[in-house]
Amino acid sequence: MHEQDSTPNGDSTDHGRRGFLSAAALAATSLMAVSGAAAPQAYAASPTTGSGAPTRRRNQVTGAITQTGHRRLGSLKVSGIGLGTQTMPGNLYGPVTSRKDMVTLIRTAVDQGVTFFDTAEAYGPFESERIVGDALRPFRDKVVIATKFGWDINPDTGARNGLNSRPEHIRRAVDGMLKRLRTDHIDLLYQHRVDPEVPIEDVADTVKDLISQGKVLHWGLSEPGLRTVRRAHAVQPLTAIQNEYSTLWRGPEENVLPLCEELGIGFVCWAPLGMGFTTGTMSPYTRFTTGDRRTAFPRNSQDNLAANMPLVQLLQDWAVRKGATPAQIDLAWLMAQKPWIVPIPSTTRLSHLLENIGAEEVRFSPDELQELDAAVARITIHGDRLPPEALAMTGVEAPTR
Repeated sequence: MHEQDSTPNGDSTDHGRRGFLSAAALAATSLMAVSGAAAPQAYAASPTTGSGAPTRRRNQVTGAITQTGHRRLGSLKVSGIGLGTQTMPGNLYGPVTSRKDMVTLIRTAVDQGVTFFDTAEAYGPFESERIVGDALRPFRDKVVIATKFGWDINPDTGARNGLNSRPEHIRRAVDGMLKRLRTDHIDLLYQHRVDPEVPIEDVADTVKDLISQGKVLHWGLSEPGLRTVRRAHAVQPLTAIQNEYSTLWRGPEENVLPLCEELGIGFVCWAPLGMGFTTGTMSPYTRFTTGDRRTAFPRNSQDNLAANMPLVQLLQDWAVRKGATPAQIDLAWLMAQKPWIVPIPSTTRLSHLLENIGAEEVRFSPDELQELDAAVARITIHGDRLPPEALAMTGVEAPTR
């Protein structure tokens, strides 16, 4: 029941890859020269031809890396690669250049063919939604916005007070989201984490009512328990499940992906680049800056970074082989797994945005994909993916009603 508009795994091709990095660097310089300026159009309309249809002229810098493919999460059509915005408030991996630059980055993503944008009330908190709302307001009818509820966040201080998915809280949260996102509807609303105190049927009924009101169009769950997925889907069909997934963390393959395939639910990958690890920019000598939350992740300890370097070497080898970058290999591998899988890499740099969407051009033959799958499977990953308190909140089953 899932439709794919562009196939990620087919005959091998290196088309457009050789000049990618220099083009991305040039684009980063030219497009971000004026902070906060509206992004230039990757295509400009030329005078109409005799047929009455306008011809299109490519931007010399960015045209070769404009994303064209789309995928389906259930009935929801999105770009094959989305954009995560969790890092844009500047309090996750470290400060960002400016808020205006983040707005410019999102608008440039739209210009480069990205239609799927992921945020949450907890990112910032609230600031990521505000950035997304400001950036996408001129393009609202052309994009898909996903956000998440589920935390009890003080609206004045931003302090978290644990989870809260009680119906009345969900309604208040959604009203706040609509204001921050500067829209009258949310395309895809997730429960950020399963609330162990609230039956999922109560959550699903509330979202179902919000859908009937037109405030929400589709819904999903993030890092849920398997039985909770079935129970939620029985009340109000789910459009997507969002879990961490990459060559660094393949946990969803055992049970979550088969369940999505059985029920016709799309799958969205957060941290599809292992929070930067699979890009090849981290090593055992990496030292995170003050305020970078990755320091708390067990797999980012010095010993575990060293033990996990065989994966980076594998991706680097394939990058040379395919005329790509390690990040593009990881993203292309994800998209080759299923036609209804959509990665949402988060970035605050234009060069990385262009690199990520360029993964669309990296394709594997069936034999290549089998070879890469087997090589990834042979590598043992050391260290938990999340701190203990965060890991305890994944795979949770909601109580019965």
